[in-house]
Amino acid sequence: MTTKEEKPTLGGARIRTRKRNITVPLDPSSFADTVIAIYNDSFEEGYTTQQQLDAFVKTLETSELDFSRYGDTLFEVFFTGSRLSAGAGAVLEEADKEKMEYCILNAERNKAGVMPFIKVFQVILRRRPFLIKNLENILKRLLTQLEHYTEPQQDLTAIALSLTFTQKLGIPPENLMITLCNDALVAKGTILRFMTFFIKAHLVDQSLEELIVLLRKSRVDDLMEFFPMQKRNADGFKQHFEAAGLPTLVSYQEKKLAAESLYVLEDALVAHIEEFPNGVAEAIEMVTAAKAEKGLSDALLVNVLWKSVMGSIQWAGKNQQQSSNAVLRQSKLWSKLLGAFTTSKKLEVELIYIVQHLCYEHNNLMKVFQDIVRMLYDTDVLSEEAIVFWAKKGTNPKGRQVFLDALAPFLKWLEDAEEDDDDEE
Repeated sequence: MTTKEEKPTLGGARIRTRKRNITVPLDPSSFADTVIAIYNDSFEEGYTTQQQLDAFVKTLETSELDFSRYGDTLFEVFFTGSRLSAGAGAVLEEADKEKMEYCILNAERNKAGVMPFIKVFQVILRRRPFLIKNLENILKRLLTQLEHYTEPQQDLTAIALSLTFTQKLGIPPENLMITLCNDALVAKGTILRFMTFFIKAHLVDQSLEELIVLLRKSRVDDLMEFFPMQKRNADGFKQHFEAAGLPTLVSYQEKKLAAESLYVLEDALVAHIEEFPNGVAEAIEMVTAAKAEKGLSDALLVNVLWKSVMGSIQWAGKNQQQSSNAVLRQSKLWSKLLGAFTTSKKLEVELIYIVQHLCYEHNNLMKVFQDIVRMLYDTDVLSEEAIVFWAKKGTNPKGRQVFLDALAPFLKWLEDAEEDDDDEE
């Protein structure tokens, strides 16, 4: 009988840790010190700021620094010359702390002073696009902690923010601007001061229209939200931005508020006309009150009144004849409302332009233009002078010749009537 020899067994196993599982602790301070040392080593007397930064970045690019781990620290140095403190976020001020002499918060307080850094950012981000998120992080930190910086430093941050957008560094505007919706800083007036300087800096080389597009895209186009509560009104807005030398912004805001008031008035009028078909007197009172309260001009009101009268018509399912009849019927029914605010030849001509636009935009109303004009003449909304002026000197080309041909018999009648009056005299 044979016995099997017992095989040796493994008493224990030694597990080796793979290198990829070893986490190297972050050391942003050493990274910042290295960046500052590279800057100092590349410094040359007589260089401009742009030349100095270009030489610095050229050396930085050849280094073996880990930008993927320390991207935030890199931009901290560019903005503040050192690292940001971990607490409030203000610039470190230790006397023995070495700093980079040229940094954004130490530059001249204008776009020319900040632009060299933005150009450097363009070079860095073009080669390492993953750093865009790190630049966004630092800008957010600066914006949320504005109160810890001096006013010149806040202004330089505003300039850098403007250039970030105009030079297209790749950060969506809404990601940064929404950070300014900070109730605590708004209450202190910090955000209003910052936004005012940002707007002034942006308008140096951008139009007001471009600024408005940027603010709308960023979802912060309601500038009134940046005012402390005690100043959050039309008068406060006007006084602040006129004092800041931004009258065009005041005009824009006034037009915006007027447009909002007109939308509200139009909705209210449509509802009133639909509910009270004979409520002309009440409608006139409503419009008169809105005009006095909001300071609305008659030129704006004429357009809203016509749109309200037409907006009360149920267009669905109507053929051409039914649509034409509805327009004529509604216009005649509410002619006193139109006439109450069409009080000059200029406004009458404006009303004819509005009717022309409606008929041109809706093919089924092309043939009713002359009937509308005749009806508005019969109800004393339009005068002979206004109609003749539109016929001879009208400037809106849309459908003009078609409408003139259709209106020719009525124009001839007006001319003959005027001649008969002259003969009787």
